[in-house]
Amino acid sequence: MTDVSTIAAEVPWPDHEAEQAARERAASGPRLGRLGALAEWLAGTQAAYPPADPKRVRTLVFAADHGIAAAGVSAAEPDATAGWAADVTGGGAVVNVLAELAGASVRVVDVGVGRPGGRIDQEDALAADAVAQAMQAGIAAADDEIDSGTDLAVVGDLGVGATTIAATLVSVITNTEPVKVVGRGTGIDDDTWMRKATAIRDARLRAWEHRAAPMRLLATAGGADIAAMVGFLVQASVRRTPVVLDGAVATAAALVVQELQPRCVRWWRAGQRTSEPAQAVALRRLGLDPILDLGVEAGDGSGGLLAVPVLRAAARSQAV
Repeated sequence: MTDVSTIAAEVPWPDHEAEQAARERAASGPRLGRLGALAEWLAGTQAAYPPADPKRVRTLVFAADHGIAAAGVSAAEPDATAGWAADVTGGGAVVNVLAELAGASVRVVDVGVGRPGGRIDQEDALAADAVAQAMQAGIAAADDEIDSGTDLAVVGDLGVGATTIAATLVSVITNTEPVKVVGRGTGIDDDTWMRKATAIRDARLRAWEHRAAPMRLLATAGGADIAAMVGFLVQASVRRTPVVLDGAVATAAALVVQELQPRCVRWWRAGQRTSEPAQAVALRRLGLDPILDLGVEAGDGSGGLLAVPVLRAAARSQAV
């Protein structure tokens, strides 16, 4: 398997000349606010001015189970992930409806449904080789999509307990107190929130010594879905493909990638803001301002898809 750190070293910068052309057009044209900055991003990632509408938008939903679900940190049953993934695959979920509206399609990438990792407050999530395999699955998904013509990807997740994993990683990487990153996830009550806070606190204590070693951190307190997202985000950046991040879990994965290669951040935008504190903390570290602020909590790509028409509008505004 190729080491992801080696791949990350090859990440290029977006095209400066295309960015500059879009910037100058926005400054001299109609006052369209943030559409100008989004058009600049599209131009740079496409290496073309004026930027074009994305031709093939794909939502990649990385699905996995997590051992921490057994700690009662979610309103959902620990085995609910399989049903969620089946609904999306069958085209019957909200994300499928929103994908149709955005002129996009959806793919579930199963990297651990029915195969939960370790309970991170008590044991490591994954063995080192399992982290590598999940990353390789993400890299392969990126290559497959880009080879098939995908020119804009939306990244989301499905997995009971995933926001607990995400909050732990964000807490460790940003040195933020656990209580400041604990969110309501699937709409948990106060008792569940306290269990979740305790789980994050204990997982953070276990993972703290690995805060400067992203791969070891993922093994200790990550999950197969986040590891696969890391591989996907790195490879998509290497292959000059823009990505819209959706939700706390995808943003936590992006934070891990930033530790590996800060240039990758230039290839991403955050689709929309959720109420998850961990997402807010991670976005500040990444320097990303969400395109929308709708509070969509699904994290499965739905929020990112809602931002796609705004990106199309940004592209078209430069062609007038």
